[in-house]
Amino acid sequence: MSTLTLRQAPPERLDFLTINPLALSRLSKAEAERLPVGTSRRGVSLGECFSVALDGSDTLTIEGGLERLDRVGAALSEGEIRVAGDVGQRLGEGMAGGTITVTGHAGPYAGAGATGGVITIEGDAGDHAGGAVYAARAGLDGATLIVRGAAGAHCGDRMRRGTLVVGRAGVYAGARMIAGTLAALEVGDDAGYGMRRGTLLVGRHGRLSPTFVETGAHDLVYLRLLARHLRVLSAEHAALLERPLRRYSGDLATIAKGEIWVAA
Repeated sequence: MSTLTLRQAPPERLDFLTINPLALSRLSKAEAERLPVGTSRRGVSLGECFSVALDGSDTLTIEGGLERLDRVGAALSEGEIRVAGDVGQRLGEGMAGGTITVTGHAGPYAGAGATGGVITIEGDAGDHAGGAVYAARAGLDGATLIVRGAAGAHCGDRMRRGTLVVGRAGVYAGARMIAGTLAALEVGDDAGYGMRRGTLLVGRHGRLSPTFVETGAHDLVYLRLLARHLRVLSAEHAALLERPLRRYSGDLATIAKGEIWVAA
């Protein structure tokens, strides 16, 4: 297991796009310490802020994470990254495989554009978790994103594929969804606003948009299969499917092929 241990808080935000197990396995310790990670004109190298210990494995542990670490695990294709602490924005952006685990909190846009792999945030996530970054066509795009704590506003915005599991989400959860599944124990107002397709499963919710219409209670085989899938990720979310559920179809302001399942 390769390890990066924080020496001191960096004087600027750091970009960890190129810091992953596969890239580090090809480098010597001296070469790794010279990697540029700064984002200002002055710039900062990896060795200035972290003690580096490499063993060539496919597992990387970052000891002493903080909110200035941006794009941790971005574009990850294989291997495992574990962060003991917090991370900044765009955690796992565009990742295609592997696993990322954060024991603390994450900034905005976690999992943006991720097409594969599993991202787990034990704490809270900022706005647009699983959502699309500026001018992007899609948010979460096939990966699995789990937020044990709370997520901010616009969670799952323009989500295209994959599974997003959150404890509590803010306003506009699942807004503009293209497809995929978002499960939350609680969401704020206007969940599913402008969604085209996809599934929202919620325990409690705020105000729903009037462009969603109730279609009654249903017992579908699909819901049992979804429960089986969620049980692997979170027993608490899977338990939502053990209750009677009502389905709301919408958003009627779009093509209305989305659905929100709520406790009856």
